[in-house]
Amino acid sequence: MDFRLTAEDEAFLSELRTFFDEELPAEWQRVDDKYGFGTAEAFAMSREFSRRLATRGWLAMAWPKEYGGLGATYMQQMLFNEEVAYRRVPGAFSMGVAWVGPALIHLGTEEQKQEYLPRITGADDVWCTLYSEPGAGSDLAALQTRAVLDGDEWVINGQKIWTSGAHHSNKGWLAARTDPGAPKHRGISMFILDDMRAPGITIQPLINMANDHSFNQVFFEDVRISKKSLVGELNRGWYHLALSLDFERSSIAGASNARRMFEDLIEDAREHRPELARRPEVRARLAEAAIEIEVGRMLSYRVVSMQMRGLVPNHEASAAKLYSTELAQRVALIGVQLLGLYGPLEGASAHHRIGGRMAYNYLATVSATIAGGTSEIQRGIVAMRGLGLPRG
Repeated sequence: MDFRLTAEDEAFLSELRTFFDEELPAEWQRVDDKYGFGTAEAFAMSREFSRRLATRGWLAMAWPKEYGGLGATYMQQMLFNEEVAYRRVPGAFSMGVAWVGPALIHLGTEEQKQEYLPRITGADDVWCTLYSEPGAGSDLAALQTRAVLDGDEWVINGQKIWTSGAHHSNKGWLAARTDPGAPKHRGISMFILDDMRAPGITIQPLINMANDHSFNQVFFEDVRISKKSLVGELNRGWYHLALSLDFERSSIAGASNARRMFEDLIEDAREHRPELARRPEVRARLAEAAIEIEVGRMLSYRVVSMQMRGLVPNHEASAAKLYSTELAQRVALIGVQLLGLYGPLEGASAHHRIGGRMAYNYLATVSATIAGGTSEIQRGIVAMRGLGLPRG
């Protein structure tokens, strides 16, 4: 394998780094990096920078040009994801770009594409994803939120949970059951919610173990939406959800976040505890972490190399996701332990180190092995589809 980037990719990476060097808000480093879902200040800063990325076409760079993207290669998309994760760039991730837009490109009517795609690429709307329910997490096909057609409107009733950013969102991407008599993998349809503050919608905060308000539970009581809000074919929502959409999914952000945590830790040890950094057992543990970070990075590059050759990564993408999320937990644990009594201190403490980020990461990375498919689900995919082991 040739690990060198092409001249075009090198030029793009240089452009990215120059832009971030010059344009990233200096005050961002003092604001908790929670992808804009945390404090009001973080959200406002994230929204502002998201629009700046949108003006350069970088927010939806992998989309086809006819839909407002740049038609970027898989490698360029991964280089972008790697750089923004390492630098903790605010506003670089958008659910509208990640899920709603690709679904509309593949399944939407021309009217839906004209109405929503330009607003997604322009960072005009904030979307939330309304999938999980109290009884439907990894088994998403068990969802029970109902959508019943009443004349020219759908009437929505039910509950969603773990909805990231619902309290900041103005639009929703909803999976609901439209045929309760069908087998659970059938009878589900996909809808657009034009107004997350519409009558009948109640949003309640869920504060996670890191004391971060990113999740919410959302209740629907006789919420009426237009008949035209249906996306794709009626009762085929499960298959629309499972559709392998054409965007980069290498999990490179996990390895990049771990690398940034690791480098912050090394810098702090050299400045504040050089005697600790010289201890053989500490150096050995840090060396092991450095190797693991590089392994995670290579797993992600493997996924992208397959996509560039026209192959569809399946268990390879699951392996990258599984490894990168558990890697983040291991690096956060090392950080908290090596910081000693400073490890549990958060950014609000006058005695914090590294912005209190290790304490936050130690708690926040727990959810990484659950969100987007649990580690158990990923191991099952690798076992069955990668190793050919029998089900059950």
